Amino acid sequence: MDTIPYYKYEAGVNPLFLYTSPNPLSRLPAHGSPHRLAVGGKLCASLVIAWMLAACDPQSGAGPATPPPARAQVGVVTVRPQSVAITAEMPGRTTASLVAEVRPQVSGIIKSRLFEEGSEVKAGNPLYQIDPASYQATYDSSTASLQKAEAGVPSAQAKVERYQGLIKQNAISKQDLDDAVASLAQARADVASAKAAVETARINLDYTRITAPIGGRVDKSTLTPGALVTASQDTALTTIRTLDPINVDVTQSSTNLLNLRQAIAAGRIKISGDTVKVRLRLDNGETYPHPGTLEFTSAYVDQTTGTYGVRARFPNPDRLLLPGMYVRALIEEGVAPDSFLVPQRGVTRNTKGEPVALVVNADNKVEQRVLTVSRSVGNSWLVDTGIKDGDRVIVEGSQFARPGQDVTPVDVVVDDTTGEVRDRGQQGTAPTPSASHAAASAGTSTATSN
Repeated sequence: MDTIPYYKYEAGVNPLFLYTSPNPLSRLPAHGSPHRLAVGGKLCASLVIAWMLAACDPQSGAGPATPPPARAQVGVVTVRPQSVAITAEMPGRTTASLVAEVRPQVSGIIKSRLFEEGSEVKAGNPLYQIDPASYQATYDSSTASLQKAEAGVPSAQAKVERYQGLIKQNAISKQDLDDAVASLAQARADVASAKAAVETARINLDYTRITAPIGGRVDKSTLTPGALVTASQDTALTTIRTLDPINVDVTQSSTNLLNLRQAIAAGRIKISGDTVKVRLRLDNGETYPHPGTLEFTSAYVDQTTGTYGVRARFPNPDRLLLPGMYVRALIEEGVAPDSFLVPQRGVTRNTKGEPVALVVNADNKVEQRVLTVSRSVGNSWLVDTGIKDGDRVIVEGSQFARPGQDVTPVDVVVDDTTGEVRDRGQQGTAPTPSASHAAASAGTSTATSN
């Protein structure tokens, strides 16, 4: 059967037949004819439709199936209940336990300085010598006056005894006896006055030798030998400070005091013992090796700053601490039993400002927990609610984890001092109840709050 030429189809020509024909263009009508233009337009439209159908075909050009995304690997810390020693960290300054400004108590010329500046002295050690000549003369004169007064007492005593015998014989008048008794009393009073003058002269003579009123480290001398000093002058000759023991004066917010008392009343914090231990952190970050004791707390709150004062005392045998140094005192407030510490790097805040943490559950899926935290404890948060025993809190890689997502947990260790991840262990698994109870037997953890 002969194939009917395409141009015979005219307006009803089948374009697909042209597309599949071995040489469709050779069978089109002559160039420029109306039939050729109509068939060519339908051919172009058919090609466009065929291309669009091929593009929409789900089987057309399909490559290999996309593999499911790999699980994100996150670092986790398993939280266990523990007893946390709550300590308050307060800024403070060191002060000498005793301070004495040395001033002369008599006037005169300084003859010599008897100490080395910056040395340690003991109470009673001589420091200065004032010219004692005039005070020695006064002492000698008062001593002579005492001797003169004492010499008159026996004569007055004998006269009274003699008159007492004569009065019995009516040899003298009663007035004569009264005068003799008065003379004896006056002689004795002269002796007492002379003794007082001698004592005053002796004291002033002793004051010419200025001694250390307390033991400690003596400062530089403000005056040199040859200088004139006056009694109780404004300028101190030198200053002595007792450095062992040494005091630390710190301030604490009254708000923290109220929070502490409320926590104690609610049973969240328990007081341990009657003696409050205090530790020091030096300005260079090192911990002072000798613990101290709390001496007292102020009985009032400063109206301007809203703080109250606290004083602690520390042994200072090596003289490492000097007055005026900036330190931070770590004062034990009590113990919070069965508490949870969550590293701060694992806690963020949601849009409501609430603290939240990402936790990996038993199915290795991420959950978001809203927490209630009571205070900062070192580089961790002391969590009251939102965390339970055995929870695995994400502390590394949280940017790759979302609630409901499957993750691969890896146990890590967070450094207590720096808050950074220190060690990375093996891939974690969901804790079993037995493992959870076994790990909960940890001892008391000492922590610091700000």
